[in-house]
Amino acid sequence: MDVRGRNHVTIIGDHDDHGERPVLLFAHGFGCDQNMWRLVTPAFAEGYRLVLFDHVGAGNSDLTAWDSDRYSTLDGYATDVLEICAELDLRNVVFVGHSVSAMIGVLAAAREPSRFAALVMVGPSPRYIDDDGYLGGFSTEDIDELLDSLDSNYLGWSAAMAPAIMGNPDRPELGAELTNSFCRTDPSIARHFARVTFLADNRADLPGVEIPTLVLQCREDLIAPMAVGEYVHHRVPGSTLVVLDATGHCPHLSAPEQTISALRDFLTTTFAAPR
Repeated sequence: MDVRGRNHVTIIGDHDDHGERPVLLFAHGFGCDQNMWRLVTPAFAEGYRLVLFDHVGAGNSDLTAWDSDRYSTLDGYATDVLEICAELDLRNVVFVGHSVSAMIGVLAAAREPSRFAALVMVGPSPRYIDDDGYLGGFSTEDIDELLDSLDSNYLGWSAAMAPAIMGNPDRPELGAELTNSFCRTDPSIARHFARVTFLADNRADLPGVEIPTLVLQCREDLIAPMAVGEYVHHRVPGSTLVVLDATGHCPHLSAPEQTISALRDFLTTTFAAPR
């Protein structure tokens, strides 16, 4: 299978034959695609090699490559990430994952740690459903209702949920963009991915992260509230938590300058500044 075509891989910057420069690998969240990073990536186009891709079923990925068994868990998406890394011979990777992709990055790094140098989690959640001693932000009934609504009327669900997920009601164009992104996704694939996302529990994977990790948390986030970001920070050894003065679940769209600043500071601290 053509890995690059399957995931619509986009490469910005020159190949580093010596593998010394960090490679920034950007992974989008549910209902999105790589275009969602467009306000952030230009800030890192000089000095870093950037790799973007679409999860199978999203954006301009190859829909014929989607398989319900392969993508029945987040491990299937982590396998795609590792196949992209192998195809491009990526080393020294800084995986920048939004939302569910943050956990996909955790899984990928655990399986092939030699490829990954750092993780950046934007609005991560290892489990969306509340549990004893754990606040995920949703009850079991909440998630059941969400999934039932998505099953019965995906387009209506998208129109109602996307603006709430985006937040920033004073900037309706942001909610409209996310709505349109949701609506471009194949409904059957989106419903499947939603179940995999919202029913996952990756809490046990967090203590195994052994590379520098940045957790980016918005001060108000309907999908991943502050308690979740703090939980991830406390469970990932040596991680850095940065709380952005931003609302909503997509700070790379609603607060790109703050996102860029936090990512740049993390890269500067973690690596020697690129020459």
